[in-house]
Amino acid sequence: MAETTAETIYDVAVLGGGPAGYTAAIRGAEYGLKVALIDASPKLGGTCLHVGCIPTKALLFSAELWDYLQDAGEFGIKGVEARALDWPAVLARKNAVITKHVKGLEFLMKKHKITVVPGFGRLTGRGQNGVHTVEVNQNGATSQTKARNILLATGSEAKMLPGLTADETILTNIEILNLSAPPKSLIVIGAGAVGVEFASIFRSFGAEVTMLEFLPRLVPVEDEEIAKELARLFRKRGIETQTGAKVEKVEKTAAGARVSYTDANGKAQAKDAEKVLVAVGRAPRTDGIGLEKTRVERERGFVKVNEAQETGEPGVFAIGDIVAGLPQLAHVGAMSGMVAMAKIAGRKFRPVRRERIPGCTYSDPQIGSAGLTESQAKEKGLEIKVGKFPFAGNSKATIVGNHDGFVKVVADAKYGEILGVHIIGPQATELIAEAVAVMELEGTVEELMFTIHAHPTLSEAMLDGYGAVEGMAINA
Repeated sequence: MAETTAETIYDVAVLGGGPAGYTAAIRGAEYGLKVALIDASPKLGGTCLHVGCIPTKALLFSAELWDYLQDAGEFGIKGVEARALDWPAVLARKNAVITKHVKGLEFLMKKHKITVVPGFGRLTGRGQNGVHTVEVNQNGATSQTKARNILLATGSEAKMLPGLTADETILTNIEILNLSAPPKSLIVIGAGAVGVEFASIFRSFGAEVTMLEFLPRLVPVEDEEIAKELARLFRKRGIETQTGAKVEKVEKTAAGARVSYTDANGKAQAKDAEKVLVAVGRAPRTDGIGLEKTRVERERGFVKVNEAQETGEPGVFAIGDIVAGLPQLAHVGAMSGMVAMAKIAGRKFRPVRRERIPGCTYSDPQIGSAGLTESQAKEKGLEIKVGKFPFAGNSKATIVGNHDGFVKVVADAKYGEILGVHIIGPQATELIAEAVAVMELEGTVEELMFTIHAHPTLSEAMLDGYGAVEGMAINA
C-alpha cells in the first residue's frame, strides 16, 4: 500500500473502503485526481463484500443448486438421491469468493495509484484555507492525511433490539454467515431483504423457519401485490410468516432462544428456536468521525446532502449508507460516489434519483423492482394503467422449472410512460435492469411493445408485461 506523508495534500480523501468508498476512489483516479482511501478494516470491501451482499448471495446460489438437486428427477437426472450437504465446503466456497474480490480490489488500488491509508479516520474540524485534515488512528498510533475534499463513506451496521447482544444464538448478518452448521430451526425478526434472504437460505437447507414482521406485510418497501405473492410462495415452501407481530422479549433457553411477541390480533405468543436472526435495519456509522466540529448536518444519524452529495460543510461530501433519504444499497453507494467525484472533478453528472434505483431481493422467489408502486402512483394523484403478466405463461420459465410469480408494470395512463416495474419470480434481480434503463430513457408502453425480446427467454415476460398494460399480452 502506498505511503502518505503530512506534507502531501490530496485532491480527495475517502473515509471508508466499502462499495461507495472504493468506487468513488477509482472514479476519482480515473478523472486524474490524487486520491487517498482511509479504511479501518484489515481488508477493503466493507460490509457488502465481507458480511453482506457477496457472501449472502454465494450461500443463496448454493441453496438454489441444492433445491434443484431435490427435483433432479423432474429434469431427467438420476443418481443424486444420496446427495449430502457439505456445509464446511459451502462456507469455504463463500470465503473463496470474498478472497478473490478482496485481491481484485487491492489490484485496482495499485493500478489506479490510490494511496490506501490503514486506520480509523476522523475530521479534526472545518477546512483551513481550503484544506481538510483527517486524523488517522491505527492501533493507537496517529497520523494526519490532508485533502482539499473529503468523501464520507463510513457505511452502516446492523441494528440490535434493545437489551440484546449478538452471540452464537442471537445473530446479526455477521454471525449467521459463519454458523458451524445450518440450524434446525430459525426465527427471523424483520422481513426486509436481509431477513427474507436468510429465511430462504436456511429453509432450503432444511431449517424450520418463522418470520416475524412488525409492519403489515413482508418486504414492506415493495408493491403490495409483490409482498402478497412472496408470502404465498413462502408458505408454499413451508416458511411461517407473521406480520403485525411486535416482539416483546428474546431470551436464551437450554436449546436456543425463545421469542415472545404480540401477534396481529393482540394475543401474546411465544416461539422457540435454535437460532434467532435480528434483521431490523441498519444504523449509519457517523459517530466519532468529527462531524460535530463541522457544518455537516445530521438527521437521526444520517447525513444531509444536496444532489451533488455535498454536505453543509464546504468540501465535504457524503455517500452510501450514511446519506439521509437514500436506500442502503451497495449500488446506490457506488453511484453516489461517482456523482460526488464528478462534481469534484468538474465533470457532468446526473444526480441519484430515488425513483430510478433498482431494489433486489435474492430469495427464492427473487424480487426486482424500480420506480413507483401502484399505491405510490395513486397517492401522487397520477392517472395510471397497470399490467400484470404471470411467469406461468412464459416458455423459458417452464423450461427452467420456475414459473411462479409475475411481472407488474405501472404506466402513465395518458402518455404511456413507464413509471414502475415490479417483478417476483425467476431471475427477477437480473430482469429489473431492463426496466431501469427504460425508465431512465422515459420509455413508453407503446415503444416497449414494439421492442423485440428474444424467444425463449425470461425477458419475454417483460414484453408481455408491457402489453398487459393495454390488455394485449400475447401469452396470457
